[in-house]
Amino acid sequence: MSAETARIILVDDHPLVRDGLRARLDSVPHLAVIGEAGSAKEALALAADESNPPDLALMDVGMAGMSGIELAALFHERHPGIRVLMLSMHDNVEYVKQAVRAGASGYVLKDSPSAEIIQAIGAVLAGKTFFSAGLAARMIQAQSMQTPLERLTPRELDILDALAEGLSSKQIAQQHGLSVRTVETHRQNMKRKLDIDGQAELIKFAVEHRRT
Repeated sequence: MSAETARIILVDDHPLVRDGLRARLDSVPHLAVIGEAGSAKEALALAADESNPPDLALMDVGMAGMSGIELAALFHERHPGIRVLMLSMHDNVEYVKQAVRAGASGYVLKDSPSAEIIQAIGAVLAGKTFFSAGLAARMIQAQSMQTPLERLTPRELDILDALAEGLSSKQIAQQHGLSVRTVETHRQNMKRKLDIDGQAELIKFAVEHRRT
């Protein structure tokens, strides 16, 4: 596998859906499906595989047991370096907002053309957000009404409060049972969402917006 190739896992409790997605993605040279999961437990096991870590999880919203949105939140908390792109039959903006709040970077409808799904994967891997055409305008409007803190996930807000207290990444990791690398990834994600460049600016923001 080339160093340029993005590693993807498919998370959907319907094998036929996973087969269809794999068929779509197998024809793209720079994408490689390295695993499939039919449940949250299987998906978390794939995410934790340090020998072949995925870059992106293409994840169904509506799964039995644990929903894709709940699973996306777990991915974001434990493996923030793995991008999550939600795939759904539902074009309800409330679902999309919940997915973004959980840490997903994009939301694509299952009946989207292959080209749009591949475009979404590319955008999310590049650190951007992507929404299916019918949802994009509504999401831009919804996001424009958000306060800066509303752009962050619950875990990111916890880390922001810890930064305001003057804690280091190592201390935050110990406090929340995370690795230092995971905390650093959360910090990078927060800077991206808040359009902040440096660590000093992030800490300044944290102090100014401290919740407690």
